[in-house]
Amino acid sequence: MIETILQLAANGIMSGAVLAVAAIGFTMMFAVLRFPNFSLAGHMAGGAYAGWIANTMFGLPLPLALLCGFLVAGGIGVASDFIVLRPLRRAAPITLAIASVAISLFIENALRFGFGNDLRSFDLPLARDWVIGWLRLGPQQVQNAGLAIVAMLILFVIFTFTQTGRAMRATADNAGLAAVKGIDTEKITRLVSFLGMGLAGAAGVLLGADTSIEPLLGLKVILSVFAAAVLGGLGSIPGAVLGAFAIGIVEEASQIVVPATYKGAVGFVAILLVLSFRPSGFLGRRQT
Repeated sequence: MIETILQLAANGIMSGAVLAVAAIGFTMMFAVLRFPNFSLAGHMAGGAYAGWIANTMFGLPLPLALLCGFLVAGGIGVASDFIVLRPLRRAAPITLAIASVAISLFIENALRFGFGNDLRSFDLPLARDWVIGWLRLGPQQVQNAGLAIVAMLILFVIFTFTQTGRAMRATADNAGLAAVKGIDTEKITRLVSFLGMGLAGAAGVLLGADTSIEPLLGLKVILSVFAAAVLGGLGSIPGAVLGAFAIGIVEEASQIVVPATYKGAVGFVAILLVLSFRPSGFLGRRQT
């Protein structure tokens, strides 16, 4: 039994690292834009297909395919924000959230029209699992988790040590005051849309590399991403990382008592349980 628990925990940590990349993008956009942007699901799929094309048609290795997925999804994110969401900026958050769902549906159906519904796989070398004591670790899973951690570290450096990162934090804290201080909040909004959706695209590439890609790839994990952001506290990047690892471990551990097909619902149950005791999430600020 202990071997099974350790194996599931290790699997959860690796899947949580990938979830964290998307959850950071989601919570970062919420912090600045002040609404949940569910078009993240479509952008995850778009980034996954961009990475797949870079890998299978141009022979690029996974790290470069990941970069392509980031850039393409980020570009689509800026375009969709400018065309659809920017004109609705003064509308209620629920209106913007619904519009973001429409964007996701549009992207998913465009991918379905262009690529069909067939599952597609990255051209990656096969390797035997690594056996370390009781644990069996898939080399691809380990690589995905490593790339996810590198992406998070780069983002941490940007947020912490650059002028742009400080401007983003100031805009998230108080957009009006940031504008008075001379920060171009509209430029920051575009940058956040690019980074947030770019991270979603990168997460889509990592998910696709671990399994396969299809137009609904993002839709299948958006609940887990949303749960991670909510558990950590919407708007808190460290909270999103913590929430992603928690969701990853809980989803994997749940297979001890429920079939794997139901593990996606575990995120929703986790939201209900945690928010019953701490509505602001793990690291979120309590609203007064």
